[in-house]
Amino acid sequence: MNTENISGVTAEELSGLLTSKLLHNFSVQPQNATNENFYNALVLVLRDIMRQKRVKYIQETHKNNTRQVYYLCMEFLMGRSLKNTLFNLNISDVARTVLEKYDVKLDTLFELEPDAGLGNGGLGRLAACFLDSMATESIPAIGYSLLYEYGIFRQKLVDGWQTELPDFWLPGGEAWLLPRPELTKQVSFGGNIREWWDGGHHHVEHENANVVLAQPYDMMVPGKDGRGVSTLRLWSATAPGMDMSLFNQGEYMRAMEQKSMAEVITQVLYPADNHREGKSLRLSQQYFLVSASVQDIVRRHLDVYGTLDTLPDMTAIHINDTHPTLAIPELMRILMDECGYSWDSAWDIVSRTVAYTNHTVMGEALECWPEDLFSRRLPRIYQIVREINDRYSAKIMELTGGDRDKVSRMAIISYGVIKMANLCVAAAHSVNGVSQLHSEIIKNDVFRDAYSLMPKKFLNVTNGIAHRRWLCQANPGLTSFIKDKIGDGFVLDASELSKLKPYADDGSALEEFLDIKRANKERLAAYIKEHNGISVDPDSIFDVQVKRLHEYKRQHLNALHILHSYLELKENPNMDFVPRTYLFGAKSAPGYYLAKEIISFIYALGKEIENQPDVRDKLKVVFLEDYRVTLAELLMPAADISEQISLAGTEASGTGNMKLMMNGAITLGTLDGANVEITQAVGTDNIFLFGMTAQEVEELKNRGGYNPQAIYNSNMKIHRAIDYLFKGFGGRAYGEVAGSLIQGDAYMVLADFEDYARAQKLSADVYKDRLKWGRMALLNTACSGGFSSDRTIRDYARDIWHF
Repeated sequence: MNTENISGVTAEELSGLLTSKLLHNFSVQPQNATNENFYNALVLVLRDIMRQKRVKYIQETHKNNTRQVYYLCMEFLMGRSLKNTLFNLNISDVARTVLEKYDVKLDTLFELEPDAGLGNGGLGRLAACFLDSMATESIPAIGYSLLYEYGIFRQKLVDGWQTELPDFWLPGGEAWLLPRPELTKQVSFGGNIREWWDGGHHHVEHENANVVLAQPYDMMVPGKDGRGVSTLRLWSATAPGMDMSLFNQGEYMRAMEQKSMAEVITQVLYPADNHREGKSLRLSQQYFLVSASVQDIVRRHLDVYGTLDTLPDMTAIHINDTHPTLAIPELMRILMDECGYSWDSAWDIVSRTVAYTNHTVMGEALECWPEDLFSRRLPRIYQIVREINDRYSAKIMELTGGDRDKVSRMAIISYGVIKMANLCVAAAHSVNGVSQLHSEIIKNDVFRDAYSLMPKKFLNVTNGIAHRRWLCQANPGLTSFIKDKIGDGFVLDASELSKLKPYADDGSALEEFLDIKRANKERLAAYIKEHNGISVDPDSIFDVQVKRLHEYKRQHLNALHILHSYLELKENPNMDFVPRTYLFGAKSAPGYYLAKEIISFIYALGKEIENQPDVRDKLKVVFLEDYRVTLAELLMPAADISEQISLAGTEASGTGNMKLMMNGAITLGTLDGANVEITQAVGTDNIFLFGMTAQEVEELKNRGGYNPQAIYNSNMKIHRAIDYLFKGFGGRAYGEVAGSLIQGDAYMVLADFEDYARAQKLSADVYKDRLKWGRMALLNTACSGGFSSDRTIRDYARDIWHF
């Protein structure tokens, strides 16, 4: 692997650049500069380096007529950028040396940077990983998203109840953003459409529209060894200006309201949409993103090639989940209304340019819009979607020989609802799932009708993670161990991790591997003591479940089993029990009441156990507040058990499972999502599997035979635990959680409980055998190379983007 200073910056030059930035941007000499001054100056220096490399990179792209990828996603969960940028440019040591001359510690500067508040969970983190891998794989790319002022939210637990606070990430984060005011776009909402024909030409004018300006800011992401630089272009919404006519008429509030309503578009990621105003705002966010982005893509292409005829040959527009679906009608609008293409010609260009990745089988996440709201907010886009629907429905009617039921299920507009996923399937040249199981569910269930008519359109690309961040940077101890054993080729080629396999039978290597794990556990234990005030034993099993809080992810299965274990220990404090520390990290959607109840239950259970001297040395429950990328980088290397316990057939892929596996955690999970491929990679001897398969779940549903009340009545362990929830502890009852389990249990927690308890016990028994556990853990790391996002991007490039 190349470890030379590919940025071309020597220590002397970096020192000079830092001094210059400090003087010109902050009016301070280095000897008088604060740590904050040094952080901002270093970021500006790196931004300049990446900008220069990006310009050269794109010039080469145009010279070689290389296709470019435009990746649209509502979220990019970037985390911190300083460490990753220095690492990928190979100048971490140079920066550390230069800063030491000024008595400044680089690690201190790392801690000054906030997590960029641009995402929520796995979808956004995946998109961030892809920017890194596309740059490393020399695939020219721009990611498009919104510049959220407050991000998702900062989670604060008040007496165990999730409270959402604004995430003020821009102070400290905005230094990475390069303003591009010359590329500002106009996005139109509302108003009315006037159409007319003139000499065979169709004219469209959008009258009385509410215009919002989209101002772009660029964040750059370098590939490893400077192979390329990806750009993340973030759009910020602002009003064109104060309406002075209203203001001068004394209508001050109306004038200010127009400005505020424009700027609210990019204030918060995923506003609650359980009311009409929230739905309208989310629709506005999605159209704002795609309109500005597609306008930008068209401008970039025309600047180089002068015609949009070649757009499908030189451009890949990728829709990441259903949120950016409106890129399809927006591109149609520009081609027809602004560039004069006929419908058929425009559709040909769109359908050869756009690809779609589906990330969910959950109906609630397949974006749908009320037709009346959509038509008023986006009148021209509605006209185009209506026409797409009519033509597509006619085509399906012809292909099926008049099967009206199939046409109705596949329609884009049906019974007053506009279905974004169906629009993607109609227009995209490729539709992919993100794990083997998920892609089969897409073909056999979610899009079964479309697959029966267009099977070649559907394929699988299993997700991956940026292993340089999640292993090389997050786990330096393990990284040094791997380099010592197999060299550093894995940094660029994660498949080389397989060379570790022979060390699974080397006792001294296993001891070294386990010592590194314990050091990581000690580091996390210190964080928990500081932030939670709880002492945890690094020799206990660190059992980790970190992900969005949702019923299908079944955090309440984990918690119910912990409650069962607690009650058993209370009844028999001297029973044989391997000490276990359960670690949770999760945010609930603000309007998801039951998810918040589950968080409260977990938090209260931890407090209850901590107050029991006869139990707390054997059992701990810690809820890590405000789970985010930076906290994950501390937690992943310390995990012994990776809880991936969603009901089979509900999780599209998961990526936390890959990060934990790569860091030597052993999966305890169902055969769901990418757990299937993890099992294939490590073998059934190196994973703790439990629960029904997806097929068994479907068979049980189809028989109508699942009766959680009957399980509650017949299983005394479950009965006792659920009764304890109804009774309550810590000053309150958890009847909503208990009731959800015995009255409906949509995700079959009780059906899988006994097998889950068996897997938990098995993992505890194995943990007693130190070298057996070490062997299983090391093999998980050794078998994780196929889950690098570099591999994922190569799959996309070969099978979908056609590089």
